[in-house]
Amino acid sequence: MPQSRTQRIKTISEFHQLRGLPQPEHPLLSVVDYSKMKRSPLDDASALLFDFYVISNKRGITGKMRYGQQLFDFDNGVLGFMSPNQLLKLEENDAVTNVNRSGWMLLIHPDFLWNTTLAKTIKEHEFFDYSANEALFLSESEEKTLNDIIGNIQREYRANMDKFSKNIIVSNLETLLNYSERFYNRQFLTREKANHQVLNRLEELLNAYFSTDGLISKGLPSVQYIADNLNISSKYLSSLLKVLTGQSTQQHIHEKLIEKAKEKLSTTALSVSQIAYELGFEHSQSFSKLFKTKTKLSPLEFRAGFHYATES
Repeated sequence: MPQSRTQRIKTISEFHQLRGLPQPEHPLLSVVDYSKMKRSPLDDASALLFDFYVISNKRGITGKMRYGQQLFDFDNGVLGFMSPNQLLKLEENDAVTNVNRSGWMLLIHPDFLWNTTLAKTIKEHEFFDYSANEALFLSESEEKTLNDIIGNIQREYRANMDKFSKNIIVSNLETLLNYSERFYNRQFLTREKANHQVLNRLEELLNAYFSTDGLISKGLPSVQYIADNLNISSKYLSSLLKVLTGQSTQQHIHEKLIEKAKEKLSTTALSVSQIAYELGFEHSQSFSKLFKTKTKLSPLEFRAGFHYATES
């Protein structure tokens, strides 16, 4: 049974040492072969924290990892991303004892990216904030593409470093991340059944929330509330919705709000202030401003126009 503790790994060199690997050829960058990793105290931890970026492509791994309420199984090859200080919880992790494991881990210390454009743009790749159960399932050709890039990075830092080396490595890292964006976009589209189930659950969740009196006491649901109830990270949910519907999670919440507001404006005699209160707004001006932004009409203009249309 894993002990109830979190293991923090501060340097790439420390990770190599704990996994029984030779010292890294570069102190701030390393490609690790999964098949060469040995069992270590890391396997007895209940959670891991890294002070560096981790990009991993795993195959034949039997361990399970938990994010939120879901377990994710690494029996199949998947690509995962972790940012520094992102907590990774482990369960029944016997990955290092599996003789069939293969794949690689790319370890990148933030200091390596210092004074490069990637130091800022890496934060724009939202998949670093996805959960383990939202990993990227690669096709054979996609995996080959990324393996080739990893090979380029490895060859470059193993060669004699010169003034071009860092820029070439960073360029390859940017290419790898851009391909990952493309492959995630493909996954959002090809995993149609699972993704549309998420859309259906989102619709049901919003309908239930807006059909209760919770709006008065709790206000509008937050993006994090929606994500937690769908057992999905907020960043993954937003990325998925943008690909499938062109709208963010916040826009879906506002769309449902406007739908409910139109219903109240057209079927009740409640004042705008009363409607705003029932929809969770402390100030009716905030409600009116949002309504006009979304519909190009004020609540009163909509009500007047609706009544005119029905009477005609």
